[in-house]
Amino acid sequence: MTLLLGSADLTGLVSRAEVIAAVRTALVDLAEGRAEQPAPTAFPGTGTTQFLPMTATSHRLGLSAVKVMSDAPDNRAAGLPTQRSTVLLLDARTGECLAVLDGEVGTRTRTAAASAAATDALARPDARVLGLVGAGRLAIEHVHALREVRALDTVHVWSRSAATLCAFHDAVGDVVEVVEAPDPRHVVEAADIVCTLTPARLPVVHGEWFRPGQHINAVGAPPRPDHREIDAAGMARATVVVDSTPTQLLKSGEAVLSITEGATTTDTFTRELGAVLAGLTPGRRDPQEVTLFNSVGIALQDLAYTALAVDRARTAGVGINTRTVYGTSAPRLTAGAGAGAGVRAEAGAGAGAGVGAGAGVGAGAGAGAGAGAGAGAGAGAGVGARAGAAR
Repeated sequence: MTLLLGSADLTGLVSRAEVIAAVRTALVDLAEGRAEQPAPTAFPGTGTTQFLPMTATSHRLGLSAVKVMSDAPDNRAAGLPTQRSTVLLLDARTGECLAVLDGEVGTRTRTAAASAAATDALARPDARVLGLVGAGRLAIEHVHALREVRALDTVHVWSRSAATLCAFHDAVGDVVEVVEAPDPRHVVEAADIVCTLTPARLPVVHGEWFRPGQHINAVGAPPRPDHREIDAAGMARATVVVDSTPTQLLKSGEAVLSITEGATTTDTFTRELGAVLAGLTPGRRDPQEVTLFNSVGIALQDLAYTALAVDRARTAGVGINTRTVYGTSAPRLTAGAGAGAGVRAEAGAGAGAGVGAGAGVGAGAGAGAGAGAGAGAGAGAGVGARAGAAR
């Protein structure tokens, strides 16, 4: 059985504390050899669009994950998301596709969870003031996640958008004091913990602003080697911890550009968070040290979240189950639409009159918005936000 989960199914399904613990465990597994995390290799779509298949295996869980992320910079001008993703959860031994998930909720949640794990390991225990450069949904998620590991009382936040700031205040103003900053420098100079959460191409934060004892989470820049939020001086000044060294050296603009400019070397980006969490390498060594977690995002984090979410969804009866039978007979598709030789797909429990166009079962074992193709995900981001509507 393959479980289909959309954004509506996943919202609020698991607690932030659970995701932080799962991501922390996954990163330790990577450091201690119980997980595999290769660097992703992008392939081109049309125009400036690229697709980034991200893969990981957890030997401890017996699970693998494949996340296909689309990066479409031109979408911004059309008012469309520049990044979308779909995650497949697989049995690592048999290869069975256990679940297909829309990636929006999981990506946002596991990204903030990784920042929280890094903050817990690297920030000073007495850190109370958070600074956010950027105020969108990922910033909101970071406030909630970081409150799981530090007793935050004040958030200084900057955004170019007044509407985004207003939405941010509405979302978190009841749990922390929100102070709107006139520019990124004011955010950095006021905070104990700083998170950069913008899709910037040019630096919005400079190392000369860092204060002794600060911790920075560099999160927002997309995985493009020509994009960065923090300048080379900032990367050189801080003790840098990364999620995955091979991925950093391939996809992080903070890493690639600071090395190119001669401010850092490849050795700057070899201290992985999993090794710090496992006690294999030091994290913060001095109260006055500036620490920086350079987060690109890795599939092992997606696997950690997805395994947790799928387990919880099955227990709660959330999502749409499908059964796919592979054989030599002519294809029979009784739910959704599509065609694939030797494939028979049926709608599982809760599908009502079948999986409709909102969450179709595509040719093979795919799932998506409409009729999928091959073994992949369908239009846009795969199982859309309305995929669970037929329950």
